[in-house]
Amino acid sequence: MARQLRIEYKGAVYHVVARGRDGAAIFHDDTDREAFLRTVGEACARGGWRVYAYVLMANHYHLVVETPEGNLSTGMKWLQNAFTRRLNGRHAGWGEVFGDRYRAIVVEATGGGYLESLVDFVHLNPVRSGVVKSRKDGALAGYAWSSLAAGYAVAASDRPAWLAVEAGLQRYGLADRAADRRKFVARTQALARETGGEVTGPNDGAQNTLHRGWYWGSPAFREKLLKRLERPSARLKPRAAQSIRPRDRRKAQEWLDLARKHFGVTGDFAKAPRAARVAAAWALHSRTNESQAWIADTLGLRSAANVSQQVRSVDQGTHAALAGEKRWRSWERLVRAGA
Repeated sequence: MARQLRIEYKGAVYHVVARGRDGAAIFHDDTDREAFLRTVGEACARGGWRVYAYVLMANHYHLVVETPEGNLSTGMKWLQNAFTRRLNGRHAGWGEVFGDRYRAIVVEATGGGYLESLVDFVHLNPVRSGVVKSRKDGALAGYAWSSLAAGYAVAASDRPAWLAVEAGLQRYGLADRAADRRKFVARTQALARETGGEVTGPNDGAQNTLHRGWYWGSPAFREKLLKRLERPSARLKPRAAQSIRPRDRRKAQEWLDLARKHFGVTGDFAKAPRAARVAAAWALHSRTNESQAWIADTLGLRSAANVSQQVRSVDQGTHAALAGEKRWRSWERLVRAGA
């Protein structure tokens, strides 16, 4: 079977689906689901992604994700590898968690109702799959592992910053306020009652295209995508060249410059005090898609494995080098806020 087309460009929106290996469960309990959503949040912070909708099922997940930097492949590689390590570590497992390649269908998001129909498609998945058996009001909104319940139904302070609820509501002519959020949830629940979760798109059945196609949009959108494929820059680069993208490097340089200013580093960063190098490594790892090997080389740390170890210690709050660094807490706040 031919591999699915991968088209990447700045501002692209995708419907991403990934399934467990051989149909096996990805999520064994709520702790696994919470860990996955945290990992998605980290992927968004690293790659600048915005998520319009998601749903977690037992053996697969759906994401509707926008990539302002055109970096879906890099981010998805990190997301699935990171979650696999974490899941295997928690359950003393080994090997692959996800089967085959993830599917990523490019979506027309500039009009025509395609993005809106896709958000509906994702939110209605629990009804369509039979996990939510009742079509009564409240049943679908009670499914906790969906952006309908955990995002669109709650105030901004109660949902993750990476979830683009305000932008999503605007697509339906609604504002991010309690009354309009209730309207959105009621509208989605009405669709569940009326259709059983079978969403019909603007020009074609969303069900068929979203499961089998390579794009979701108008004929004109399809032509634009085909023209992109004719350009060498639109095709994915060989595997060896995919790890570094020009925008990622500019982003990394911005964080290095911020770290220099914050910690008073001049000259070669690799010769800076250890606390500054560790703090910069943590920022680069959590806010960019740069490889651990590049971070190690840039900051004078021993190896990629050493970077991983340093970052883990920072996340756990146990790194000795930062304990006495007066500027660490303000740096931590700056990094977590995304500068």
